[in-house]
Amino acid sequence: MTRVLTVADLRALKGVRQILTMHVDSAAEAAAASEVGIEMFTSEVDAELPKLRAAAPNVFIQAGHAQGVIYDEASAIREGFRAMELGASCLYFAGSLRLVEAMAKEGIPVSGHVGLVPRWSTWTNYRSVGKTPEEAAAIYRKVKDYEQAGAFAVEMEVVPVAIADWITRSTPLLTLGMGCGAVCDAQYLFSCDVLGTGTSRMPRHGKRYADLALEEARLQRLRVEAFRAFAEDVRTGGYPEKQHEVHVGEDILTDAKALVG
Repeated sequence: MTRVLTVADLRALKGVRQILTMHVDSAAEAAAASEVGIEMFTSEVDAELPKLRAAAPNVFIQAGHAQGVIYDEASAIREGFRAMELGASCLYFAGSLRLVEAMAKEGIPVSGHVGLVPRWSTWTNYRSVGKTPEEAAAIYRKVKDYEQAGAFAVEMEVVPVAIADWITRSTPLLTLGMGCGAVCDAQYLFSCDVLGTGTSRMPRHGKRYADLALEEARLQRLRVEAFRAFAEDVRTGGYPEKQHEVHVGEDILTDAKALVG
């Protein structure tokens, strides 16, 4: 990639191939993901966002605010533009459709969320959403509402494959699938699941490709051992040795004392 990916670039991939998408938490993860060709990141609007952009200057970044930061049309527009100034390519927003519309009218690309929406899980619990005709129809209607509000994409989380396929084929929006099989326009996972750094239970749709938590535990043991050895070395006189010191002759010391009286 030689430039930042745009909404137009991603729309051109709908129905052609899946867009590789990853939630990243650090600049190191962003650089690694960008290096292997992952095209879209999700992240938070926080101090890390400019670092992610610097580490992956060509990647499309979808960023979301903490709940409650956006609460009316004015805050939606203000915070939307602020996020893009920090490096976001679009705004993730799972709140009111009127606020989606307010941002979209100002040219701020917005991605919504249907299915299992963690911040609204009090209404559904953590489970697959869309396994009844009523729930499936409700997801379809919500996607159509996002279309009317001006969103360009929608995250679709833990929706049955047949329902996700039906909706993806029925909307011009890009569907970002997590736990929806291989039928959505983007395939999306969290880096903590891929890298094995998560502290909570692995979701059914997650897949671990590395165990960095185990490696970090090994590195922590090495840190403790090295610090313990240093402390013991100081206590027993093993550190510092002559090679760690700088010495001068007695004449230098004598002359220095004379200069100060």
